[in-house]
Amino acid sequence: MSSLNFDHKLIDVLERQAQSLPGFESDYDAIIQAVRGNASGNAKEKRFVLIGEATHGTAEFYRIRAEITRRLIVEEGFDAIAVEADWPDAYRVNRYVSGQPDDVDADAALSGFERFPTWMWRNTEVRAFVEWLHDFNEGSKSAKGGVGRKAQMEQRGPMKPVGFYGLDLYSMTTSMEAVLEYLDKIDPKEAEAARGRYACFGQFINDPQAYGYAIASGRWDSCEQEVITQLIQLQQKARLYIECDGAFAKNEYFSAQQNAELIKNAEEYYRAMFRGRPNTWNLRDRHMFETLEKLAAYVSLQQAREARIVVWAHNSHLGNATATDMGRRGEINIGQLVSEKYGDRALCIGFSTSRGTVTAASDWDGPVETKTIREPLSGSYEEIFSQLGKRNFFLDLRGRTDTTDMLRDERLQRAIGVIYRPETERMSHYFYTSLPRQFDFMIHIDETEAVTPLPSFAHKRPGEMDETYPSGL
Repeated sequence: MSSLNFDHKLIDVLERQAQSLPGFESDYDAIIQAVRGNASGNAKEKRFVLIGEATHGTAEFYRIRAEITRRLIVEEGFDAIAVEADWPDAYRVNRYVSGQPDDVDADAALSGFERFPTWMWRNTEVRAFVEWLHDFNEGSKSAKGGVGRKAQMEQRGPMKPVGFYGLDLYSMTTSMEAVLEYLDKIDPKEAEAARGRYACFGQFINDPQAYGYAIASGRWDSCEQEVITQLIQLQQKARLYIECDGAFAKNEYFSAQQNAELIKNAEEYYRAMFRGRPNTWNLRDRHMFETLEKLAAYVSLQQAREARIVVWAHNSHLGNATATDMGRRGEINIGQLVSEKYGDRALCIGFSTSRGTVTAASDWDGPVETKTIREPLSGSYEEIFSQLGKRNFFLDLRGRTDTTDMLRDERLQRAIGVIYRPETERMSHYFYTSLPRQFDFMIHIDETEAVTPLPSFAHKRPGEMDETYPSGL
């Protein structure tokens, strides 16, 4: 069969099997049912739901992700959202949604996101979700949450607030500040010792990229031992710190420990930066996976049951890397690691779009722009999807069906990060993948709109450059 005839047949199959998304509350019932499993045990209840995005700047992706997550929280009792963001910035949001009085509203809680690209989390869609989550947690205190949460409260007593956490590792300097701030309050003597250990970074303490270069060129000694020592010291004093702190003692200690863990991993990351990929990509995604694991263990302990967590990140982090060019380059990602460990206890949802606008920059640390997305390349998944009569739809990619059989052969897929360069689109923004091996569900919104950034509080943090430049995934 010629490629043209094959594509025509594929489009006919997709037209029959794609599920339209007319904009109703019931649009994602099939996904919720897949998360729920069934009474016979043939399909297990999902513990992790990974929800991607094809760009970091598309309003519909944020909005749909939030809609699905709200249903998972209300109907299925999910406990936390873990996002592709720095731990200390996201933890400020967590304090707000958990009812701590640091910030007066969601806009203020999101003001910690100061590093480029601020719009990735400081946007109107995230603000609306954070405000909803704050209100939901307030309602849950008086058992006014959704059906799933109320049923759990009746069985197990009051529930802990649904949390909001970061998985990424770019905030080495900010995490140092957070560890020192915590120790200043709880153990001033140890805070001075920690300052001495972190002083190992010397003139590079605010410029971790330059630190990595100085190590690579032999001009500076590694601070690896110092950051490991600081993490061990924090772990050894866990009981003491938790017992002498206030109402949120366990949460604040856990956050401090995660910041210290991040510093250790970020120090290794910046040392590896000048060895290039896949070293840095793998270090970053393994850190995010390990952070997810620690978060799941902590929340499980707090809830006295197995925690269930939603993850928000780019398709490139959540779609199984073994199905893509990434895997052939020796790169791993969160989706692969979760799949290998949890199997059918996890569900992975991807997104795609064919045209519209996107919020992105032309260069790293450049001004935010509203850019027009080019028409998809010939033969790509996006180009095939754009030929359906259904403009917005989702595909169930699980099991053997006509759809999965015909989509299994590799095609190009577009990925836009925080940088979008249409003039080099094939090189910068496309890679080959086998869609049914990459995701369990694919949501396609044919024409999308740029996400609306909130006013920025940005200031430049030297050296904290994303190693995925220029595409910035």
